[in-house]
Amino acid sequence: MIAEPNAASNLPSQKENAVHDETVPESAVQNGRCVRNGNLKTPREKRKVREQCENIRRNSSSCRRVSQLQNGKVVEAVTLFDVVSMGKQAMQSVVDDWIEAYKQDRNVALLDLINFFIQCSGCQGMVTAEMFQSLHKKDVMRKMTENFDEETGLQYKKFIAYPWILTVTWPVDKDNEDYPLIRTGPYWKKFKANFCEFIAVLVQQCQCSILYDSYLMDTIISLLTGLADSMVRAFRHTSTLAAMKLLTAIVSVHLNLDVNKHNAQRLYEVEKKRIGGKRTNYRLDQLERKRKEYEHKLVEIQNMMNAIFKGMFLNRYRDVIPEIRATCIEEIGSWIKIYPDAFLNDSYLKYIGWMLYDKQAEVRLKCLLGLQGIYSRKELASRMDLFTSRFKDRIVSMPLDKDHEVAVQAMKLLMLMSQNCEDALSAEDCETLYQFVYTAHRPLAVAAGEFLYKRLLSHEGDEEVQPKGGGKFGASTDQLKRLIRFFLENELHKHVAYLIDSLWDWAGKFLKDWECMTTLLLKNTEDGGEALSDAHESALIEIILATVREAAEGHPPVGRGAAKKILSVKEKKIQLEDCTKITEHFIMVLPQLLAKYSTDAQKVANLLQIPQYYDLDVYSTGHLEKHLDALLRGIKDIVAKHSDMSVLEASSRTYSILCSEDIAIYSQVDHARTELIDELMGQFNQLLDGFWEKEEGFCTDAGETSRMQSALRRVAAFHNTHDLTKWNLYDKTLKLLVFEMEHWSLPVLMILPALQCTYFSLLWQLAAVSENSPKETLVALQRELRRFSQICTCFLHHKEKDVREKAFMILCDWLLILSHQDSNNNEEAVGLLDYLPNTSLQEKLLLFIQEHVFIEEEEESKDLTEEEERKDESCKLDDLHKKRSLLAAYCKLIVYNVVEMTAAAEVYKYYVKTYNDFGDIIKETLSRMRHNNKIQSAKTLILCLQQLFQTHAESQDSSSSVDFSSASFTNMKELARRFSLTFGWDQVKSRESVAMIHKYGYLQRYIAEPLPCRGDEWQPLIWYRNSLLANEDEESSVLGSSGEWSPVGTSKPSSFKRKLSNGSLPETSQTEAALKAPDLQCASQLASAAGKSRKKLKSREMHLQEHLPFLCPGGLRRRYWASVPSWTNFDCAEEKTSKEEGSWSQFPYLWSGSEGYGVGCSLAVCCSQMLSIFCISGNERGFLSLQICC
Repeated sequence: MIAEPNAASNLPSQKENAVHDETVPESAVQNGRCVRNGNLKTPREKRKVREQCENIRRNSSSCRRVSQLQNGKVVEAVTLFDVVSMGKQAMQSVVDDWIEAYKQDRNVALLDLINFFIQCSGCQGMVTAEMFQSLHKKDVMRKMTENFDEETGLQYKKFIAYPWILTVTWPVDKDNEDYPLIRTGPYWKKFKANFCEFIAVLVQQCQCSILYDSYLMDTIISLLTGLADSMVRAFRHTSTLAAMKLLTAIVSVHLNLDVNKHNAQRLYEVEKKRIGGKRTNYRLDQLERKRKEYEHKLVEIQNMMNAIFKGMFLNRYRDVIPEIRATCIEEIGSWIKIYPDAFLNDSYLKYIGWMLYDKQAEVRLKCLLGLQGIYSRKELASRMDLFTSRFKDRIVSMPLDKDHEVAVQAMKLLMLMSQNCEDALSAEDCETLYQFVYTAHRPLAVAAGEFLYKRLLSHEGDEEVQPKGGGKFGASTDQLKRLIRFFLENELHKHVAYLIDSLWDWAGKFLKDWECMTTLLLKNTEDGGEALSDAHESALIEIILATVREAAEGHPPVGRGAAKKILSVKEKKIQLEDCTKITEHFIMVLPQLLAKYSTDAQKVANLLQIPQYYDLDVYSTGHLEKHLDALLRGIKDIVAKHSDMSVLEASSRTYSILCSEDIAIYSQVDHARTELIDELMGQFNQLLDGFWEKEEGFCTDAGETSRMQSALRRVAAFHNTHDLTKWNLYDKTLKLLVFEMEHWSLPVLMILPALQCTYFSLLWQLAAVSENSPKETLVALQRELRRFSQICTCFLHHKEKDVREKAFMILCDWLLILSHQDSNNNEEAVGLLDYLPNTSLQEKLLLFIQEHVFIEEEEESKDLTEEEERKDESCKLDDLHKKRSLLAAYCKLIVYNVVEMTAAAEVYKYYVKTYNDFGDIIKETLSRMRHNNKIQSAKTLILCLQQLFQTHAESQDSSSSVDFSSASFTNMKELARRFSLTFGWDQVKSRESVAMIHKYGYLQRYIAEPLPCRGDEWQPLIWYRNSLLANEDEESSVLGSSGEWSPVGTSKPSSFKRKLSNGSLPETSQTEAALKAPDLQCASQLASAAGKSRKKLKSREMHLQEHLPFLCPGGLRRRYWASVPSWTNFDCAEEKTSKEEGSWSQFPYLWSGSEGYGVGCSLAVCCSQMLSIFCISGNERGFLSLQICC
């Protein structure tokens, strides 16, 4: 409710300096929602205001509507805030109604508008107004205050909204800082848009009438400026948004006035020339008056713009709230685009440039969007030279921004700068930006792809890329060559699939021109023109495969995008058309390409992947069986020529795809496949027979050994995707493995495919187990499964590293399959074939991981050339990839409960040390284990830390205490901190595991003998342990041997009051009473303490800290403080705790008097959880425990 000024103040004839008293309308007084003036001094007045404000908040919905009598009829009036927030009425009619009310009584209408802005700020209080006519400037500025009354809980703000001094009074709800601009829900969803529309329409409708009356705009600008200086966020945010939108609307008015002024000036000059030397006439006088009127309005509009810019923008563009800063930057960008003649200069552009360095991504984003609107217009971009030179480096670096949307918009801005600003970006800048086509974030990669395409690949407007010889594929050929050249010259990345995906949205037309690509590959030098080099041909084949995959699958490559893209109906139609186009073209061309490049393993391996994207029905519907025969013959020749596994596996997969039983060409392909496998097995049997005929079964002929290796590799590749059980391959390869176990003399290249063949044979047999399989067959298969597992276990100690790693990978996969088999619902088969590793095998697997993955290799310093360094780096990356594969295979056994979960403790030990190489694998393992079994996972964490501490303690000199400043102990603390972060923020979910950690960690149950106690030294620890133990007998025995001192925390609060005057501990009688209390009381006290709120616990701890100095001597005070659960977040600074009297409250570390028996160290703080390791070292033993306090 706004108190209106005296009606006499509305008379324009009254002078400004006349004295008028503020008068409150009678209706407002009767409603009880108005304060007489803004000076509330007595407590009674303050209480009255608070009651009034609470009534307003309680009845806010009812007080928005009042009934008024107009022309004898009762009309329901709705406030501006209600109309705007609902947004159901046309905004222009609302504004027109307000303008009519303003013309009738401008003070009442203005007060209504003021109330609108106050309500839009979420203020549920009331506004009082007094006329600014009798006060001098100094007195007025002295009254511009904002304070909070703690007695009544009311916030006051007094400020000028010319010609009034407004006082806003509202109750403060510190727990709810909500206001309309940030509210959620369907009702408030469009409030901001409606609010901005209201301001724009208000200025638009007033520009021809009351905008220049020197009253309306002065009041609004004064109001918004006063609200913007408030410490209340709602006032600042709402008023800043209103002021910025107001200035945007005024800028549009200024632009229209400027245009009208120039038109009037031109008409005036034309009219003046037309009448010549005649005397002035009415028309000329009219044009002159209109021109001067426009000039006068422009001056007033300019004054308004200056007032808002200097009074609002300059203060709020660096506001502490990022939304306010973003609003300012967004609007200044609009001003520059709307009226560049006035705003496109360095005086305004500098603010956008400065805010490019803002810490909040929202503000940086608004800067980039505003600059995009400027650089998108060439006539404006040409005037940005100084800004470009000053802030170009910052913009070029912003595609690396941590916020993805900011990075994308920065790349789009750089593309506009490249298009519309000559020489804005150097060649080095462009080379840097080109690399973003390989980024994992697809929107950024697509934006970089647009930049690459329009800057480098597109031939439009570039004379150098125009087709010289003409021809059918002139333009596409040149673009392809440019793309190939870019791909080959790029030394940082070789991922062509990511490059094609980045360019797909912009260069899809020429990337789908497979006819042009294959024509380039099949082109000979005799045909004329320049042929492609071998490197260019390899790159082009990779591009062909990537484009075919992109068109057929329709989703980004692996690693770019969380899930497969859901295609629309139109996209699915395009995908089917592309698949048909691919099939029809490559059915005829692929056999020719295979014949041409049949000797090149890399090219053939890529070409053989194309048939998997065929629409195979085209073979039969198009009567293209002859091309199928040509393809099968080509694949057969390639298999005979090559022994490279990539080529053989690609050939095997192609046969598998073409052998689908539900298509018409199955019989034709199956016949060709059977012939090929017969030939391969015949060659293998012949070589194997010759191998065994040699003396002692050892082949010394290098050529024959090479042929045997090639035959084994071919058979292994086809056995991976095809069932070769009827060729009895298992017995033959098993014999080779047994021979190697006895003699250890076979070449590595023979052992590896023999292992794979045996593994694949058993998998095919296992997959063939059905519900009706006889028991004899299952028993025989079980025997062979155990036998193969023993062979793989034996090969873990092979002299060749490759054999050891292959045996380990196969063994891990084998154990995982056997422990999770289904066997077609055959329960008997599951029982016979189920196999879990025994303790010995688990130890061997763990030892293998420790020796082959976590072993530290010493680097020898050598003077290598650049080429040698590159090869050495490549070898290191390959070795790291192998290690990661080994670790992942073993972690899968842990996650799926194939091996004991406690085995993960040995892996967790290396989490911190090897975080860069294996941190993601270990972290995922920890997460999966916690999801499977929270309790057991927490036990594993404790076991890991216990083992680390025991190792650390054993490594120390037995005559001295454990060194807590060593690197190993520091790593242990860091590991504990990492473990604490894995429990998350939800205390309910981690409740059970936290309780378990208390029992198994803090209570050191794994120690065979109890801790040595000297006097009453460890009573707090024993008391806490007894409160958690479930065994009642154990509790009573421990308490019985604990001495006579009882923790002060067990006594009642009344005992504290009684003993404060004495300054001593409770007597023995009180201690005995505490000892006789049931054990359940201690546990209930702990449980109730854990359930209290953080504030109560903190206040209880502060109470204990305050009164304990009067209750305990120095040593006992320290020991008691150590026993209290640590509910506050202590800093883990590396500081030594002083043993002086009274220093215990500053450093809550454990002390044990002068014996030097214990040192406590808080290791990690994680907001609501604190994971602490208390390490206590003695002369003979030590222990480690974890504590999580929630």
